[in-house]
Amino acid sequence: MTDGQGRSIDYLRISITDRCNLRCVYCMPAEGVEWVPHASILSYEEIVRLTRLFASLGVRRIRLTGGEPLVRRGLDDLIRELKAIPGIETVMVTTNGTLLREQLPGLMSAGLDGVNISLDTLDPVQFAAIARRSGLSSALAGLNAALDTPGLTVKLNCVPTLENASQWVPLAELARNRPLAVRFIELMPIGLGGGMPGISEADLRAWLEEALGPLAPCEGDKGGGPCRYFRPAGFRGKIGFISAMTHQFCSTCNRVRLTATGFLKTCLQYDAGVELRPLLSSGTDDAELLRVMEGAILNKPLRHHFGASSQSRDERRTMNQIGG
Repeated sequence: MTDGQGRSIDYLRISITDRCNLRCVYCMPAEGVEWVPHASILSYEEIVRLTRLFASLGVRRIRLTGGEPLVRRGLDDLIRELKAIPGIETVMVTTNGTLLREQLPGLMSAGLDGVNISLDTLDPVQFAAIARRSGLSSALAGLNAALDTPGLTVKLNCVPTLENASQWVPLAELARNRPLAVRFIELMPIGLGGGMPGISEADLRAWLEEALGPLAPCEGDKGGGPCRYFRPAGFRGKIGFISAMTHQFCSTCNRVRLTATGFLKTCLQYDAGVELRPLLSSGTDDAELLRVMEGAILNKPLRHHFGASSQSRDERRTMNQIGG
């Protein structure tokens, strides 16, 4: 499956809920948000049906997100069904990790291939300030459980900001003695993140190299996505940078998103895409669904224009509503 720019689309991020047990400052306002009613969220049956269609178009990798996907019951059952779809090669989950340790055995038995844990600090006071909730010990327990699980790919995602600058090196150090990829993701001006100052990859890399020494590129290690990996001397794991603002990778973008309410979103910046749930609810057959999906993907925007003047079709939803 290719879009109008000739890019191969083989990666689908599916948000299964807008709900979360944390309230991170760049994701949700302090007063919280009004949750989408359960009746308006895609059912697991609808997700499986749409994934079968995406697989027939060439999607091979699935990532389940939220909100926090582990707050929705039956995640292991969904993973098991998705893994059984012909063509789907990997199913992964992005989580804040606070509920992971307890659920990990069931997720692994269902066929989970990988987990990305979002963690911006190792300081409990700072964690509570960023997440507006306690939970660092639970998140670390989830991370350690994942690292101790054979056959599971484990990555840690950190959004570097001025507020957590003291934690960049301690987080990177987690990869020194364990097979962990610590990835630093540039803050994107989506939702509440638009009002916060971000850190460029160049500044972050200089900070890390001063503490850890030169970062040698991990040749040939792309991981199927936009992350560029490096390894300081003596590290078992690796450090990665996903830098959509300063190293734009739109020309090789291979992904689309499906929100919890069934909106097929083709670019993070824009509201470009199509609502699929009304078609599901109205009894639309697979052939018509495929036609609509292909049409939306064909018109996937060429690139984002973050940092330029406001665009008429800029995304207005918060990240928990889009899917992390």
